[in-house]
Amino acid sequence: MRLRFGVFNADVQAGELTKQGKRIRLQEQPFQLLVMLLQKPGEVVTREELRSKLWPQTIVNFDHGLNKAISKIREALGDSSENPRFVETVARRGYRFLADVIDVDEILLSAIMNWAKRWCKSTCMMKPSQSFRDL
Repeated sequence: MRLRFGVFNADVQAGELTKQGKRIRLQEQPFQLLVMLLQKPGEVVTREELRSKLWPQTIVNFDHGLNKAISKIREALGDSSENPRFVETVARRGYRFLADVIDVDEILLSAIMNWAKRWCKSTCMMKPSQSFRDL
């Protein structure tokens, strides 16, 4: 899955974040947290959801780990907590991804399927004496 937002792309399988094609270093845990936010744009991802998915065994330093991961995400995206463009803190609840997110693979698949439907419709409706130029 490849997710695009603004000038950034997140390749979920490769675990890579890029900005205009250039790779941006982001450790695994902050990247996974970013992916969770990208999968629910505009929705609050609760602290409990993040804890159970990314820190299932951690009890003592969860808050510190979460704050550090969010800080690294904001740094990688050139974002800030005071004037967020991407990651908004929802006090005592969690975080929300603010920008529009596009699933690049879904768009490509949809375009291929549309092309295939048009191609099949035109070729299936041809008379045996017709060629593609006649359509």
